[in-house]
This record gives sequence, C-alpha cells and structure tokens, in this order.
Amino acid sequence: MTINHYEGVSVLNYQFYTADVFTRQIFHGAQIAVFPHAGDLTRDRMQLIAREMNLSETVFVFPSAQSVNNRRIRVFSPLTEIDFAGHPIIATGMVLATIGDIKLEGKHTALELEQNAGPVSVNITQADGKPVLIQFSRCIKPVTDRFVPPPEQLADMLGLREIDLAHKQFQALLVYTDQPYLIIPIRTYAAVRDARFNYRAWSESSAPASMAKDILMFTTQSDLPQSNFHARLVGPNIGIHDDPPIGSAVPAFTGYLCAHEHIKQGTHTFVIDRGNVTARRSLLNIEMDHKGEETLTVRVGGPAVMVSEGTMNVSA
Repeated sequence: MTINHYEGVSVLNYQFYTADVFTRQIFHGAQIAVFPHAGDLTRDRMQLIAREMNLSETVFVFPSAQSVNNRRIRVFSPLTEIDFAGHPIIATGMVLATIGDIKLEGKHTALELEQNAGPVSVNITQADGKPVLIQFSRCIKPVTDRFVPPPEQLADMLGLREIDLAHKQFQALLVYTDQPYLIIPIRTYAAVRDARFNYRAWSESSAPASMAKDILMFTTQSDLPQSNFHARLVGPNIGIHDDPPIGSAVPAFTGYLCAHEHIKQGTHTFVIDRGNVTARRSLLNIEMDHKGEETLTVRVGGPAVMVSEGTMNVSA
C-alpha cells in the first residue's frame, strides 16, 4: 500500500492480483481477486472494492500475529461478506507464493488462513520454486436430511423429466454444512448441461421450506476421462444460464457421499469438474476420510494460474 495526493486528497494505492482457480488454463476456472496487503481497509471499503471488481469473490489479506505463514482473510462477493469460501483459499495461496509473501520451503509449504468461519490449513506444493498445487483441509460435521421434494417436483424445478433423475446408486438428499444444499443425482452429463432452473416450480414445491436455496446437480458421467463427477449449481439466486463455482458446495457433497451405505469407509480420492470448454471449466481434486463418524475430514486441492495485476486507488 502506498499513499499519493491528488488535488489535495490523500489516495491509498492497493495492489491486487487476479487468478483463475481450479485450472491450469487462463480464462477457465473461477476468477478471484486478491488484495495481499489490505492494510486498514474497513468492511465498508472492502465491500465497495468487491463491488467494483465485480467478480464472484474478492479476497483481502491481513497479517496474523500467530506465525509468519499465517494470514487472516476476509472474502466478499459484490453483494456481501462470505464467512467461508474455497476458491479464495486456492487463489490466496497461489498469489502469496507467487509474489514471494510466502517463502516456499521444500516440496510442500504449510500455510494457515483464518476466515470468519475459522482457521483453514493449507498446503502449497511447488516445482522448480513455483507453486503448482494448493490444497486445503477442513473438518466438517455434515447433517443429512432425507426429507426432500418428490421426484416429479425435483424434475420440474430443474426443467427436466423424471427419467433424467438418477436413483440406483444415489438419492436426492438435503445436506447442511456451512449452509444447506439440496443435492440431486442426474443420469447423464447432457441432462446436467441442459437443465434450466424453474423458479415457479421451485416456489410451489416443498423445497423452500428446507431453507436450501442452492441446488447441486451431479452425474457420474463427464466429458473428461480423469473426472469422476460432473456437477453444477442452480437456484433462485443464480442466473438461468450461469454455471457458478462449486467449491463452497464440496464439503456438503462429501457428506452426501458418505450418507450412502455403498460408499465404504476409508480414504477416498476423486475428481469433480464443472463447466465445459466454453463455460470456464474447473477441475477439483478431492480427498475425504470416511470413518463413519460424526466428523468428516475433507481435503480440496487444485491448481491456479495468475492472470493480471493492478492498483486500485482508494481515497483515504
């Protein structure tokens, strides 16, 4: 942060970077902005900056007294502050390591990022002195509810047919972690891509009573050979053609998987993709330690690519 003066007004200059997350290809994944030295920015200023950036999430980084590799971060959408978000963790790790704010030592470097929801353990993997993979770990206590709308209502709210819903391996469930998600298995990749949220059908169903406004559709089909699941978020607050990041829904999805008896106990590793070649594809690497206990440990990792850097001028 530097201070300049224009026409007698003090202006603070804040450096920022943008990164595309859960991808190695520029212009794919999720766009995240990171202000690595947020200084004494107030909540109102951070909200205004996030609105100006107009990305899904903007991260503001503050020092921590705990350790040289600890940081406090606050995350904002253009509309509000977010207590927990996964994509900003990946973006922050990539930015701090790339600009040298975090010194990479050995193959893996530990970092702790404290969000409003609590501290998150982060691991940065390097190759030739550059960060190549960021992974974070969370312990969650998912709560599962089997009371969901009947199949005909689920199909209607997604603009699909009942035959498009899958029911052999998985069933629709409501899962609560940081927030509730209605998770619905779909038979084919094509059906997930073709789905269009129907607000009227949703409002007339029993779904609003569950408080789950976000619906996570998924299928075991994908157009990527290395992916185990293809997923997409829809809901009343998501544009009908939007395909938003799914990082925040991953903890709920792991809890969802563990709620099915055929998912055996042990450590499971799998890949989820979202988007497609024309819709900012993301690839998330997931590990979960399924021990049949109340608490579930989840590790979410992926690459990111630096896209831009700049300076924002904020009046003092």
